[in-house]
Amino acid sequence: MDLATLIGMLGAFGIIVFAMVLGGSLSMFADVPSVLIVLVGSVLVCLMKFPIGTFLTAGKTAAKTFTFKLDSPEELIASVVELADAARKGGLLSLEGKEISNDFLKMGIGMLIDGHDADVVRTVMTKDKNMAVDRHKTGASVWGSLGDIGPAMGMIGTLIGLVAMLSNMDDPKSIGPAMAVALLTTLYGAMLANMVAIPFADKLKVRAGEEEMIKSMAMDAVLAIQAGQNPRVIEGVLRTYLPEGKRSTEEE
Repeated sequence: MDLATLIGMLGAFGIIVFAMVLGGSLSMFADVPSVLIVLVGSVLVCLMKFPIGTFLTAGKTAAKTFTFKLDSPEELIASVVELADAARKGGLLSLEGKEISNDFLKMGIGMLIDGHDADVVRTVMTKDKNMAVDRHKTGASVWGSLGDIGPAMGMIGTLIGLVAMLSNMDDPKSIGPAMAVALLTTLYGAMLANMVAIPFADKLKVRAGEEEMIKSMAMDAVLAIQAGQNPRVIEGVLRTYLPEGKRSTEEE
């Protein structure tokens, strides 16, 4: 569970609700037409921009902003050094049956055991890595588009409310509901964009970067093991992926 996403979202909505309660009553900020215009309207407009499969997949990728498990770089390095040491002593076939927690690394080691040459291993692993990163980026683009559409739909709702208000100025009772639609759609649009869609898009971009780094490390490790490099040399190469401060601490 990503506590940063959970705490950030709950905290942001909590502050907004608290401010609404202090302002009077939550019912003041509830308006069904505004919800329909902003939420339903934004989703439908976003659906126009992407194939339906891509749109539905983006909903699933949103879960990765809360739960996304990757091996830490340090754990991956330790596992690779152990595998490299075993391969150096007993050959690549000695890696068969070894327990490997990282699926991508496991796939690469399996290709080594099967006797594939370096070009094939590199091509397959690169393709797998790129596809995984592209899935994250596609999900981020859908949520980013929703973040752009939300405020625009809020503005459309505001215009609808103002037109309704101005066309019924002779009926004082209609001014209040029309003004509510005009103001609340802007509020809902801003909340949808800045408290949900844009943060989700940015977090998915972070996830894409994290997965790309881990898979790049695994691919470099597999190719180095296949080339028979010294385990300590492989460890040194993989540590270049770590932040400089952490890398120097580990080396010390």
